[in-house]
Amino acid sequence: MTADQSHAASDLRAIPCIVMRGGTSRGPFFLASDLPADVAARDRVLLAAMGSPDARQIDGLGGAHALTSKAGIVARDTSGQADLEFVFAQLQPDADTVDTTPNCGNMLAAVLPFALERGLIAPQGATTRARVLTRNTGMLCDITMATPGGAARYAGETRIDGVPGTGAPIVIDFLDTAGSVCAALLPTGNPVDTLPIGSKAGGDAVTVDATLIDNGMPMVLIRAGDLGRSGHESVAALNADKALKRTLEALRLAAGERMGLGDVAHRSYPKMCLLAPPAAGGSIATRCFIPRVCHDAIGVLAAITVGTACVLRGTVAAGVARITGTGPTHAISVEHPTGEFTVELQTDPARPDAIARSALVRTARPIMRGEVLIPASAWPPSDKP
Repeated sequence: MTADQSHAASDLRAIPCIVMRGGTSRGPFFLASDLPADVAARDRVLLAAMGSPDARQIDGLGGAHALTSKAGIVARDTSGQADLEFVFAQLQPDADTVDTTPNCGNMLAAVLPFALERGLIAPQGATTRARVLTRNTGMLCDITMATPGGAARYAGETRIDGVPGTGAPIVIDFLDTAGSVCAALLPTGNPVDTLPIGSKAGGDAVTVDATLIDNGMPMVLIRAGDLGRSGHESVAALNADKALKRTLEALRLAAGERMGLGDVAHRSYPKMCLLAPPAAGGSIATRCFIPRVCHDAIGVLAAITVGTACVLRGTVAAGVARITGTGPTHAISVEHPTGEFTVELQTDPARPDAIARSALVRTARPIMRGEVLIPASAWPPSDKP
């Protein structure tokens, strides 16, 4: 059945999809040709498929959490830059928004498996490698996975925190993540900026140091101690800390303007991240907000961006992160509330404040293949693919 056919004897419309887990995220993946070409119509279809807006997403595929309220759209690349093109869509359980401006490295890990499952690309031998263009930001990466005997392999011994069990490794080499949404790796040109957080009784401004950075994900990095927190609090404690959340949101709005992002009140970025010394043998401890809820873990591109701050000179990570070795290649273990995430970063010997390579390992797999049924009214006949 194709996406332009109605479900038999019903006022529902069927759209082919595969529910994929990519890293620690999950959501339906669609062929671009199975969705409306018009963006507004496409967004209505995605909202209907996910069951948004509804806190439980009871009438759709969403998992009632930002990490499971995501969708992927994949096609063969037509630009000549890559093999595949990918559009990431971030939905929210209780909102009617579809945000296709940020990246998502976790969902990115599922692009090649999905393309193999749907026949967009053929296995190349024992391993298959594809170049992927993320249309959200123009980011290019190379993704490699095992395809022994010409079949995708999902079983393996690779473990990632936040996902039960183990799986086959999927390696993502990012080709150019600096300034993915902002104009540059350090959009203000400074490793540290001072942001206002209020004023004292006498009228003097109260400020906090922050690193505004974008190496795949626009982020505002702040030492937890500078806000009177340890950076090792539980997710529940931080989500209950209303004063902290108000402060972080005020800082986020101010930072968005400085980063050239304009008014970010209704955007999912920049992400806010508290930094602290590591507690479990890693390089640095983090507590990230996406953007107003504390993350149980940390996103792929957020981990790369935090790791980047650890190896650049003069950022707020200096004196907090514990880095071994002199480089130029660094394995940075980013601790988060449910484990750790190791990213590999290579600095450029000729430009010590630039990143030459960013890479990481994820796992992914298809969970369900079939059709998602949406009300036909969400995709009226005038909205053709």
